Amino acid sequence: MLGTAAVLVRTPHDLAAIDAIVLPGGESTTMSRLLQTSGLFEPLAERLSDGLPAFGTCAGMILLASEVLDGRPDQRSFAIVEISVRRNAFGRQTQSFEAELAVAGLAGGTFPGVFIRAPGVERVGEGVEVLADVGGRPVLCRQGSVLVAAFHPELSGDLRLHQAFLAAT
Repeated sequence: MLGTAAVLVRTPHDLAAIDAIVLPGGESTTMSRLLQTSGLFEPLAERLSDGLPAFGTCAGMILLASEVLDGRPDQRSFAIVEISVRRNAFGRQTQSFEAELAVAGLAGGTFPGVFIRAPGVERVGEGVEVLADVGGRPVLCRQGSVLVAAFHPELSGDLRLHQAFLAAT
């Protein structure tokens, strides 16, 4: 649909076939554990450190953050984006919501943000650009070739953020 082929990454060997990666939403502690048990964590950490472009949404944002607040003691992150995130900062499942986001540099008006047990950015470090916020809290950030969103752009039906990510890679 966006002119690129998606590749499922399940083993360290699969990393050789990719030019960029999307780390999706889900349950961040489980994803961290699965990355470890599958042997993917260290090879992916190396690729990310070497500049592999990444787009992390919701739990993917947590996995890419330099600091995870309220995480499990054994939870690991890749520490690629200099932000501190708090898990479920916008509330539990029943507090899920949608918000129209003004995204810096994105043409075509506001972007529909779908927030489900969304993480919240508590601290933004040097070199991190805030592209959108909700009530003054950053929800879309970029550092170098890494884009992170506290929401689920894939659930909105609007492809502009994915297109912008691909265009930048």
